[in-house]
Amino acid sequence: MLSVAEAQSRVLAAAGARRREAVPLAEAHGRYLAEDVTALLSQPPFHASAMDGYAVCFRDIAPGMILPVIGEAIAGKAFDGTVEAGTAVRVLTGAPIPEGTDTVILQEDVAYEDGAIRIMEDLPAAPGRHVRKAGQDFAAGAVLLQAGAKLTARAIALMAAAGHGTAPVYARPRVVIVSTGDELVPPGETPGRDQIINSNGVMLSCLARAAGAEVRDLGILPDRHDVIRDALAKAAAEADILVTVGGASVGDHDYVQAALVDAGATIDFWKIAMRPGKPMMLGRLGDAVAIGLPGNPVSAYVCAQLFLLPLVRHLLGAAAPFPAPLEARLTVGLPANGPRANYQRAAVTAGPGGWEITPFPVQDSAMLSRLEAANALLIRPANAPAAEKGSNVAFLPLNND
Repeated sequence: MLSVAEAQSRVLAAAGARRREAVPLAEAHGRYLAEDVTALLSQPPFHASAMDGYAVCFRDIAPGMILPVIGEAIAGKAFDGTVEAGTAVRVLTGAPIPEGTDTVILQEDVAYEDGAIRIMEDLPAAPGRHVRKAGQDFAAGAVLLQAGAKLTARAIALMAAAGHGTAPVYARPRVVIVSTGDELVPPGETPGRDQIINSNGVMLSCLARAAGAEVRDLGILPDRHDVIRDALAKAAAEADILVTVGGASVGDHDYVQAALVDAGATIDFWKIAMRPGKPMMLGRLGDAVAIGLPGNPVSAYVCAQLFLLPLVRHLLGAAAPFPAPLEARLTVGLPANGPRANYQRAAVTAGPGGWEITPFPVQDSAMLSRLEAANALLIRPANAPAAEKGSNVAFLPLNND
């Protein structure tokens, strides 16, 4: 069986070519940059006043000096003339500094009377006081954002200020989800005595959509080889990622893997040394990456966090698509782990010295109530020795969905 790390590497390696596009900044939030972004102009584009006051030439002022005010500069309307020695111009915050001046004296540091100001005792210590120099924030041509960066509201504001109206990003990957099993009925329907509700389809749709994908859920296919084969072949032609749920193993009633092969797919692997989620499958069908998730809801969720969502983020252009583990102190001791990495549902709380984590005592992979109550997955590496109470362990936070 593959390790989780090796399986993750193969999932990304199976990805097809990304599709690039330019989107308006107002629609770019949460997307990832396809290339570096450089400034198209400088910010500020001119020397600007940082405060309300009076623009003067520093070398011409002295305490008690009286300067006639010869005009005004406000944001969006500059003073057109040149300031001669011994004069001042009224400036408001954000206004361009008039030619011939290099310093702003605060309005509270002068006395204004009859069209002139009198300099008080407290003078600026050096020229340039209360002036934002042109290019002080960034200069035209400077690299502002790196390829692979996620576009936050702050990053989008930076791009707008730098002269951009669109963002170069990768297209949202198209994810098609297919559930299989005669035992399943859609949410909202009443199951028969030997049936259950299909909760996986809606769960995975929500996860993939929140990660930035375009999602289509084809619903539930019956346990018939020909129906599954034909549906998967058609779906793969319209998908970047084809997600099947259930039937990925090789039991007598597991049809998905054989149907994929019959449809022309190549299978990379179908077992991972992890729990929950051992029977996860990876392959390619046409240009689509085929990911076969286990039918147990918790197994499907954990595999989505470790493999499906990173693949979505990778196709979106994320520089770091995999979730980054954090550390917390155990509130209980744990026995040694077996040969499969174990991702345990757990509760993380803030303690006096940092994060503290408590794994749930029951880890059945079909129990959604405990998954909903968890805010972390505690990671027990394969063959990890017993861990004492108070020791540090790694965990993945579950606060993104």
